[in-house]
Amino acid sequence: MIIGLVALPYVVNGYWLGIVNTVLIAVVGAVGLNILTGFTGQISLGQGGFLAVGAYSSAIFSSRGGMPVVLSIVLAVLLTAAVGAFFGLPALRLKGLYLAIATLASQEIIVFIARRWSWLTEGKGFISVDRLSIGGFQIDRVAFEFQWYWILLVVAVLATLAARNLFRTGLGRAFMAIRDQDIAAEAIGVNLTRMKVTAFALSSGFVGLAGALTAHYTETVTWERFTLDVSITYLAMILVGGLGSIAGAVYGAVFISLLPPLLTELSDSVKGSLPFIADQLPAIKNAMFGLIIILFLIFEPRGLDRIWQRVKDYFRFWPFRY
Repeated sequence: MIIGLVALPYVVNGYWLGIVNTVLIAVVGAVGLNILTGFTGQISLGQGGFLAVGAYSSAIFSSRGGMPVVLSIVLAVLLTAAVGAFFGLPALRLKGLYLAIATLASQEIIVFIARRWSWLTEGKGFISVDRLSIGGFQIDRVAFEFQWYWILLVVAVLATLAARNLFRTGLGRAFMAIRDQDIAAEAIGVNLTRMKVTAFALSSGFVGLAGALTAHYTETVTWERFTLDVSITYLAMILVGGLGSIAGAVYGAVFISLLPPLLTELSDSVKGSLPFIADQLPAIKNAMFGLIIILFLIFEPRGLDRIWQRVKDYFRFWPFRY
């Protein structure tokens, strides 16, 4: 895997490298959502809104406030964590569908503020972000995707390792205890109030980091990038990848992010013989998106992570079945 990641930017063109960069950003956000939904059992449909908080705040801190990029990203992560903790307060009383509706409300509130509060964009409707510059280093236009790849790869790897190690601590085990049985967790001394709010804050911090990276990578921040569709997409990532698995969040982010461009490539290759496919490509993408989620929920609820585990077990025990 390390050899593949190092060799990747040298063997793919700029178009696909740009897609890989968006996948790396999605990995950070999906890992954050899996901390909340997969490991703590708290449903959230507000990821698009928390991405917006991270993107807008980092863009304002760096471009309008004149802060160094690294500091602006750190502050954006902290601010998003605080906003996530605030909107996580209903989790103290609500569960299941009711909590999902409450987090959906947070999504709509945040996007509404981003659309209507003219101060955020100074009346322009968007925020232009300066080219990434850290110390004496600045992203070069010619090597834009190549240089961003290494930055995003390092951030994605560190975020994944941090989340993985989190669940080797008492805090992570408390999260999993709440997911499995919150009443039993409280009976053995887990503070449900503090743990649930902490889970929302940690998850939102990861998502805020993904939003800040999106802002500096795209160099433009608009509310259209953070709609409910984005929240559904991130939820699909962890469902397809595997709930309660950090590796599953990575697999799901890669799979769901690569699905649209791969379908586009397939459409381009057959549009000469099957032109109706190219004409109906948006509808086909939506249909495939929904179909894949349904198939995974029916045939492999534990997602791609479980499939990979089965493949490894097969080769480990071969030629025996068990």
